[in-house]
Amino acid sequence: MENIIELKNLTKEFKVLNRHEGFKGSLKDLFSRDYRIVRAVDNISLNVKQGEIVGFLGPNGAGKSTTIKMMTGVLEPSGGNMLVNGRVPYKNRTKNNQNIGVVFGQRSQLWWALPLIESFKLLKDIYRISDETYNEMMDLYASMADMESLLHKPVRQMSLGQRTLSDILAAFLHNPKVVFLDEPTIGLDVAMKSKIREMILELNKKKNTTVILTTHDMGDVDALCQRIVIIDKGKMLYDNDILHLRRFFGVYRTLKIRPAENVEECAQALRKELSQFETSISSDDTWISITVNEEKSRVMKVLEAVQNNHKVKDMQLLEISTEEVIKKIYEGGNNAKSA
Repeated sequence: MENIIELKNLTKEFKVLNRHEGFKGSLKDLFSRDYRIVRAVDNISLNVKQGEIVGFLGPNGAGKSTTIKMMTGVLEPSGGNMLVNGRVPYKNRTKNNQNIGVVFGQRSQLWWALPLIESFKLLKDIYRISDETYNEMMDLYASMADMESLLHKPVRQMSLGQRTLSDILAAFLHNPKVVFLDEPTIGLDVAMKSKIREMILELNKKKNTTVILTTHDMGDVDALCQRIVIIDKGKMLYDNDILHLRRFFGVYRTLKIRPAENVEECAQALRKELSQFETSISSDDTWISITVNEEKSRVMKVLEAVQNNHKVKDMQLLEISTEEVIKKIYEGGNNAKSA
């Protein structure tokens, strides 16, 4: 299967003014030439095949949005090579835009005062979608969702979930080869998140559309992504499938206990008592979570040490979650490349 996206040693640098404080500093900045170079994306290489759903993850300020903007043609790279649909995006923005779809969380491409169907018709004309393709997509949408209740409703009267769902459908309307989804489920309730995830999976399956997903919601990652790419400070930390990621960190287990005593006081005591086991301890109002690396310490030994000093009312043993794994990669930086 051919690559639909190819990034090789992609770099983006920005020239940033070193600002000064106060009113005098602001006046000085007007004439200052004191700049520094910030490298937002640092030597990223990545290939994505047609039909893949790739989670593009990283903490805030990692360089995700900058990379997405380069792939959509909004920004020109400072260095490296890039092809999307066989084109250099910033050199062929019009043609590139005809074959991509974009959804940014909380931002709509729909016409605010018009019914949804009118927005779809306008997009049909903008993208020069044939009647056959348009009718095929509308029939597909009708089979996947209750479209009758939305089509004739003005966008301004829709809930956030309905508007997000409509924006995603609009992004897929012209049958693009690649769709970029930036935080598509942010702020939505559990039911609407599930519905949107099902919709994305169905469209990906039926149209073989490549999806690049940026999100901080690990529920989106678990439900949608076969592969994840993690970047931090502009550098790539991880590129592989989720199963491989979980296997790599499979030696971690989380022991959850519900003590008979005050939870916070117990958690503070355990941080001292379990220091030799190199555990990570957190707590909420009811439970204490103890993350154990079983390559270094056995969970049962840790539990035995807990019970020596504390009465335990209840306990659970959990596999490490995707969220915890990614948190460890953020904390571990470039060491995660060996995963």
